[in-house]
Amino acid sequence: MFPVLEPRDVERLKRFGKSVSYPASARIVKTGSLAPGFVVLLSGKVEVSQETALDQREVIVTYQAGQFSGELAQLSNRPSLVDSVAVEDVEALIIAPERLRDVLVQEAALGERIMRALILRRTNLLELSAGGPVILGRSDSADVMRLQGFLRRSVQPHRVLDPERDPDAAALIERFHVDTHHLPIVLCLNGKILRNPGENELARCMGLIRRIDEARLFDVAIVGSGPAGLAAAVYAASEGLSTVVLDCRAFGGQAGASARIENYLGFPTGISGLALMARAYNQAQKFGVEMVIPDEVHHLGAEQIGSGSTYTLDVGDGERVRARTVVIASGARYRRLDLANLSQFEGASVHYWASPIEARLCEGQEIALVGAGNSAGQAAVYLAGQVEKVWLIVRGASLAASMSKYLIERIEAQPNIEVVLRTEVTGLHGGENLTDVSWRNADTGEETMRQIRHLFLLVGADPNTDWLAGCDVALDQKGFVRTGVGRDRHPLETSLPGTFAIGDVRAGSIKRVASAVGEGAQVVAAIHEFLARAR
Repeated sequence: MFPVLEPRDVERLKRFGKSVSYPASARIVKTGSLAPGFVVLLSGKVEVSQETALDQREVIVTYQAGQFSGELAQLSNRPSLVDSVAVEDVEALIIAPERLRDVLVQEAALGERIMRALILRRTNLLELSAGGPVILGRSDSADVMRLQGFLRRSVQPHRVLDPERDPDAAALIERFHVDTHHLPIVLCLNGKILRNPGENELARCMGLIRRIDEARLFDVAIVGSGPAGLAAAVYAASEGLSTVVLDCRAFGGQAGASARIENYLGFPTGISGLALMARAYNQAQKFGVEMVIPDEVHHLGAEQIGSGSTYTLDVGDGERVRARTVVIASGARYRRLDLANLSQFEGASVHYWASPIEARLCEGQEIALVGAGNSAGQAAVYLAGQVEKVWLIVRGASLAASMSKYLIERIEAQPNIEVVLRTEVTGLHGGENLTDVSWRNADTGEETMRQIRHLFLLVGADPNTDWLAGCDVALDQKGFVRTGVGRDRHPLETSLPGTFAIGDVRAGSIKRVASAVGEGAQVVAAIHEFLARAR
């Protein structure tokens, strides 16, 4: 995490940056502001610290000559999560973010050490909850969970202060004169206070997304940042195509919400979906991919420029992205049960994925989980280690038709997972929070009601293609994007020349992470062919 570079390594870095001097006590990096770049110390000492919510300062690390300061925020040129101050007179080499990416690509061995350190430092900040915004509100509030889930999926350190449990929270409420009925609020690093913000508002306050340069013409715009979209981004950018990725939530897609993926090639001990997708996300940034996450695409259009056409994507508040080609990788939306009062409990009691946030909420309790696919199996096994009992509710006659054998065997080996087949949920009961769940067996008609405060729904997904309405992209009867139809069409090309579809959103695709990654790689070759023909 904190390597000391050899003098010859420092010399190799000098061609990428410029020398700068800082006097003792000078602030080199300010929390919530853009850093001057990646800082390599030639002499002197630099102290890295964070300020807690109550003006207390905690030192994270002190760097000396031969070390470098920075973490993943400096790679993507996002606001710093920590403060950096010269303890004594400092001579440093400053490498701008775009030149840092050149270091990672052109100096492979040295770049590997630097990239590993940047990733580990972000992991360390996450474990320490150092830097990042502070969410003030009840930990079991649906909005607190929504904001916390977004920050976790975005791999952003943060803290949650519950006024019912944390004395610091009560002090903050008094300090900022907050009415508890207005919770949650978010304290951002730049000093702004947001009242129950949406994900996009919070991301903009944190500097995660910036105004789009509408004059810039990208070679490829990718809508969706699941396995397919991130794979396409990595291959496109590494092969010299200017690339932008847009997603309305957080990177990773449904794969990023998987508690554990054990049948992905190259990971014999398994890996969490978030860890796998975070690696892909960092890899894409290493090659210079522009990330616009979270920002929702509302419409795909086209404009004529000279003898050729350019695609436009309307996003956010009247902003527009322009690109020569578009890759549709928008995946699917979680399917909901047809229950009249379902929305009443969503967020706080009804969940569509099983992350550590949800696991902590239902620790030691009895829960119900609906689903029979691999995602449901992974979630059931993960939650079984946290809760008293898991009721796995399956509509079909067996798990074998839709779930991998290794997961079935693992479920059978868990003493606190009970599988109920040919069964459907019939009712949710409670006032402000869920208290009971009832289900009925289709063969016997027997109805069961249990005291359950948390229900997990992993019952498949519907294609996320509403944003394609009116843009001449052909869909099948279920709403998936049709590809390879017509003369001279690439198998991944849609009915609109120069637009491609990959991953779960594509009709006929195999719904597996490895398949999505393969299509992401394959589509880049098709983009090269299309651009060559256009030229």
